[in-house]
Amino acid sequence: MESDRAAVEQQLGRPPRAFRQVALRCPFGRPAVTEQTPYDDDGEPFPTTYWLTCRHLVAALSRLEAAGGVERWSRAAAAEAELRRSHERADEEQRRLRPELDLGIGGARRDAGSLKCLHAHAAFALARPGYELGERILAEVEPLWPEVCCTP
Repeated sequence: MESDRAAVEQQLGRPPRAFRQVALRCPFGRPAVTEQTPYDDDGEPFPTTYWLTCRHLVAALSRLEAAGGVERWSRAAAAEAELRRSHERADEEQRRLRPELDLGIGGARRDAGSLKCLHAHAAFALARPGYELGERILAEVEPLWPEVCCTP
């Protein structure tokens, strides 16, 4: 656990907040997604359950967001019944996982109307397979994993 915390700190460039454990490892055995506690060490709410730590994935999702991905995927989730239901189910699963905060993925409030952060949806999909919206967002990341580990 302590070596995982050190690896995540190296990936983030700072100590992780509300770190509970590694939820998913990359093909190289390094942390890729972490699970966070509902509150950090100072007692502050930490609304994101699953956090991307893989530098490759963080950069790829940042590029998607910068290209208008949050707005595009928010529209798709509103327009496509399958994606809307997937998002609703995942938000409810998120609330069951962390009833202390009563928030959806990435800290979204009920009926938020748009996605907050593609990173959070991608992390949720990696940690909890079967989340169609998150998996479709991740399908835009090519390649999903780099050929060489991105964490020195």
